[in-house]
Parts: sequence; structure tokens; C-alpha cells
Amino acid sequence: MIQHKRDKDAKGTWLTYRPDIKILDCTVRDGGLINNHFFEEAFVKKVYDTCVAAGIDYMEIGYKADKKIFPAKDNGAWKYSDEDMIKKITGDNKGATKISVMADAERTNYHEDILPKEKSCIDIIRVATYIHQIPTALDMVEDAHQKGYETTVNLMAVSTVHEKDLVEALDVIAKSSADAVYIVDSFGSFYTEQIRELTDIYLKAMEGTGKEVGIHTHNNQQLAYANTIESVIRGASRIDATINGMGRGAGNCPLELIVGFLKNPKFDLRPILKCVQDEFIPLLKNNKMEWGYQIPYFITGQMNLHPRFAIKMRASENPDNYLEFYDQIIQEES
Repeated sequence: MIQHKRDKDAKGTWLTYRPDIKILDCTVRDGGLINNHFFEEAFVKKVYDTCVAAGIDYMEIGYKADKKIFPAKDNGAWKYSDEDMIKKITGDNKGATKISVMADAERTNYHEDILPKEKSCIDIIRVATYIHQIPTALDMVEDAHQKGYETTVNLMAVSTVHEKDLVEALDVIAKSSADAVYIVDSFGSFYTEQIRELTDIYLKAMEGTGKEVGIHTHNNQQLAYANTIESVIRGASRIDATINGMGRGAGNCPLELIVGFLKNPKFDLRPILKCVQDEFIPLLKNNKMEWGYQIPYFITGQMNLHPRFAIKMRASENPDNYLEFYDQIIQEES
């Protein structure tokens, strides 16, 4: 039998049951970046029903985007997540799965479009921000908190942030009204050792505040799942995942893998597998949508670049000309 040495700083092992862990499914929100959120109502309803049946804590149904910045003619309903659309999905009696929306800093008319909690179907507002937008982001957090919502700060593109700046940003977030802060591997560029160190940095910064640390990963280097469970073992207690890993570009940490990994009896894997079988495999087979690992995404991931370059390449007339793409990226970065 192989003997493993326990890491004294880890909050658990791969065998540990931790009831504090919460899962957020962001299939429709992150997956909507593939098709500008033009999901049919029936598909969104199926994802919601699956989350309820599987015991998932939160479902992120979409964005709260400013219609003046993102015209309705170019985007589907889940770019805005209006209350009447959410009610069509959840019905009058919501299940145990709470509803989340993401509000981008400087891209959300949050004073008007985010209603007081008592008038809304939404339970949690997650504010996505780049480090230079933190003043705006924290005003959004305070606005949502005062309106009665749970709130998080999702600090994006942290792989491009110097550690000193990151620590200062976390110190400011620690003093805010946010309930949690997320590590976001926007470019899918982090390795497990880096995620381990980052999780420790975030946990230390939030120590004594009651705020939780979450993890949101992308699969450019096929490390989304590994990085997620590493962060959980270190002490992160909020997990982002998507059904069948659906998400822009290389996609995200697959929900089915996380539910299979966690030793929490409240989660049920079977409804997720059925949803993959019935809804997601046909999308891939019929070439209606594309997501998941591709060589261009690993190239941008290793180069710590936004996946937009790879996405553009995959939509071109030569989507499999990997060598030309690699040479182009190397030349532009040199």
C-alpha cells in the first residue's frame, strides 16, 4: 500500500467530507459566452432542473449586462437575466438551488437593473472585476448587499497581477461586505503549485473575516479539475463548475467530475449524467456549439494570453492550422 504524507496546512484530503463546500453551476452564464447567450428556454430549464435534482447549491443563470452597452439584437435573454425570464425557469416555488447572476464591473447598470432582493428571484450577485476596477466593484458589492443579496467578488485575470498588488486588493476586499472572493484562472494558465500558493494567499487575507474563498478554473491546459480539487484541499469552500465542462474556449471544470469527487451525500451524480447524455452530447455531435480542450487554447494558456485569439482562430477558415497559429503567437509575443 502506498503511504501518503499528510500536508499539515491542507484542510483535507481527497477522502475528506466537508459539509462547508458549496457548488455553483455556471453552465448557462459561462457557456453563453459561446453563443452570445442565445440559449432556448427549454435548455436553461433543463439545466436548472438538473441542478435542483443533483443538489447543487447555486445555478448562475446569466449576466446582468447593461443593455446600453450590449444591444439586445446581438445578445440572448441570459445576457440580461430579467426577472420575468428567470421566473419562467424557476416557477413560483424555487427548489433548494439558489439563483446567481454575474455583474461585470463597468458593464452593469446595477443601480437600476438589480432590484431589491424582496422583488427579485435572484439570491446572489457575483461581481466580476479586473484589479483596476475594484473601486467600482466594491461599490457594486455594497449596493447589492444593502439590497439584501449574498455577494462575491470574482477577481479576474489574476495570472497577470503582481503578488504585491494582489495582496493589496485582497486586503481591500477583506474589508468589504462581500461574502466570498474567488480565485479566477481566466486564461487557464495556472499550474497546480500556483493554485496551491494562491489559495493560501487568499485564505490568509480573508482569515478572521468570515469570508469564504472560491475557485473558478478554465481548461486550457486540461488542469481545470486538478486545480479545482487542489484549491479545495487547501481550504477553498466554493466551487465553480459547468455541466460537461461547457464554457467559452477550452471550457471549465466539469460539474460531473466535481460531484463525483466530493464525498457529500447531498449531491447526486445521476441527474447530471442524464443531462449530459440528453442535452450536451447532441450539441457537440451536431456541431451547434464547440467547447473543450483544443491545441490553440493550450497555446494561449501556456502563454498566459486571453483565449480570444484562439477562439478567433477556431472560427477561421483554417481552424486546425495549429503550427501557423503557434508561429503567429510566438512572433507577436517576441
